[in-house]
Amino acid sequence: MKAQVLHRTDLIENKPLQLENYLDPVPNENEILIRVKACGVCHSNLHVVEGDWRWFGIPAKLPIIPGHELVGIVEEVGQRTTGFDVGQMAGVQSLYDTCGRCEYCLTGREHLCMTQQVAGETVDGGFAELIKVPWQHAYAAPDNMKVEEAAPLYCPGVTAYRAIKRSGVRFGQKIAIFGIGGVGHLSVQFAKMAGAEVIAVDTGQAQLAMARELGADHTARPDELENLLSKIGRPEVVAIHVPSQKAIDQAYAIVKRGGTILQCVFGRPLINFAEEPTIITSLIGTRNEMNDVIGLAIKGKITVKSKPCSLSEANEALLKLKKGEVVGRLALLP
Repeated sequence: MKAQVLHRTDLIENKPLQLENYLDPVPNENEILIRVKACGVCHSNLHVVEGDWRWFGIPAKLPIIPGHELVGIVEEVGQRTTGFDVGQMAGVQSLYDTCGRCEYCLTGREHLCMTQQVAGETVDGGFAELIKVPWQHAYAAPDNMKVEEAAPLYCPGVTAYRAIKRSGVRFGQKIAIFGIGGVGHLSVQFAKMAGAEVIAVDTGQAQLAMARELGADHTARPDELENLLSKIGRPEVVAIHVPSQKAIDQAYAIVKRGGTILQCVFGRPLINFAEEPTIITSLIGTRNEMNDVIGLAIKGKITVKSKPCSLSEANEALLKLKKGEVVGRLALLP
């Protein structure tokens, strides 16, 4: 098969991903083989490629194929699999496999499993023509969306869904969402479903226009935010989806006293304890939450802004992401 393979971590400007022939994966008896039709391009892919996460062992092996949000057609099913047939559309999220026996797996929190495998980070992922995956961690795929729109459901979709759910934002409350990218543009939609008044914050005018199109009540660049909040009041909840220390610090500064800060990126904010904020983190989502997202998509309640590009353009796609030139999501099509 053709695959984008990372042999060394390096700046994306140096094009470390190599499109090459790679051995086809051979599924075990509990796995299915999927021919990839689209794989979304995530900012975490950039961290993997550039080696930002080497301090905690990611990537866990080299060479490795990145990519963790994909849809494709089932080509082969193992003898000990259920729920999938050859020719069926299926999706895969970053949570590639778990032990199934620990306290987290047994209580519906398998995304916290200490021995979990992550597509594109510890095992080969979806920047390829084929991928094998344990059937317990594969999902149905909506047939009412283009493949480049469906693929992002399996990372930004479930990540945004869980994040907004964990934030506890309630009907009539204000939520400020920092970073209207792949995750953020879906968080806008889930927050509106929860009945919140949404403030979208981003440095890009195209991103803010997308947020308005998707239902945001207010939009602002960071330098405009103070003036806006002086008129409408501070938000009870702030969600941070942008990996910028400046954005993180501003988000912590504007939350209402006694409010909630939802941090979905790494950062070291200065906390004003006198305002007694509640700080929540959120990481991808469970299998049940993934199925919730798929159900909403099948009902036509989720809009994914995604643009297709060729698998051969993986380096260029990640460079655009690094430069902030992507509106919504990019998806690689083999």
